Amino acid sequence: MEEQPGNKTKHSDIIPTDGAMAVKPTVAIVCGGDSSEHDVSLRSAQGIYSFLDKERFDVYIVEITGTTWEAHLDDGLKASVSREDFSFEHSGRRVHPDFAYITIHGTPGENGILQGYFDLIKMPYSTSSVLVEAMTFNKFTLNQYLKGFGVSVSESLVVRQGYEDLVTDDEIINHIGLPCFVKPNAGGSSFGVTKVKTIEELRPAIRKAMNESPEVMVEAFMPGTEITCGCYKTSVKSVVFPITEVVTHNEFFDYDAKYKGEVEEITPARISESLAERVSLITSKIYDILGCFGIIRIDYIITKVQGEDGKEHDRINMLEINTTPGMTVTSFIPQQVRAAGLDIKDVLTDIIEDKLGKRA
Repeated sequence: MEEQPGNKTKHSDIIPTDGAMAVKPTVAIVCGGDSSEHDVSLRSAQGIYSFLDKERFDVYIVEITGTTWEAHLDDGLKASVSREDFSFEHSGRRVHPDFAYITIHGTPGENGILQGYFDLIKMPYSTSSVLVEAMTFNKFTLNQYLKGFGVSVSESLVVRQGYEDLVTDDEIINHIGLPCFVKPNAGGSSFGVTKVKTIEELRPAIRKAMNESPEVMVEAFMPGTEITCGCYKTSVKSVVFPITEVVTHNEFFDYDAKYKGEVEEITPARISESLAERVSLITSKIYDILGCFGIIRIDYIITKVQGEDGKEHDRINMLEINTTPGMTVTSFIPQQVRAAGLDIKDVLTDIIEDKLGKRA
């Protein structure tokens, strides 16, 4: 059957009549986006492309930059992607993807905007829903929501663009303390983040963060051990990956530490078995509280607190949730998958086929 440009029949819906094998579902790896992490997203897309099972799926990379949506083709060319149905031309036929694997770090793929679009055109995708993506993208909102479920988070407040003078520097410092972190409230954790040590550094840090987001979160500093834990669930399984310990000699886990190798990543983390079990349980609990889908990664700080028994205890403090975590070969999630003795190809297949199965 030859598809016409306006034909919206999807590859996975074509039923062969000559006894041939059914056409494989087409997966579009959606990357790029409009944040400072655009190029990082392209690297994640290349990682996912290398991981996906090409015997099960036809795979394309689709790059989104503003209103320019383009599919990367095998011959090095690019094809414009229709925003009406996310289809594009390749080798004289119209390609209609069956599934979107979203790996945009930032807007519009990590804040619910793109998820809303895919809901409208009824295309399954790899991440959580619009509401979950919007909430996890807004750090302050997420923290306040999860506090109601007993999740420990740092003390914080929000400064909004145009309303910076509603709170004075002294009021911020008296409430949050020094040192503190100033970061974009709606965005990733790689750009626009400053560790503020003096009151004089506060306003320049707020202005820097506002280059990334119109809302800025000022967050109390928590000394301790930084760890991160990945998780995914399907209709038939729940998997929490081994925990990674993050050791950096920089002021904090910034862009250089994250993407230029200025960090030591230890998987599994050098923490006690009982603490690791607690972290895994909290990760799974947060996943269920929010109603997540696909792979997420939750960052934590382990601090020491004085218990009622007078002894020191470990407190697990959530920092943030990544719903489209980095997926290069050296990123945290592939590391944790390997440490678990799993194959990243099988993990991605689980996620895609679970969602396609639910649609059917």
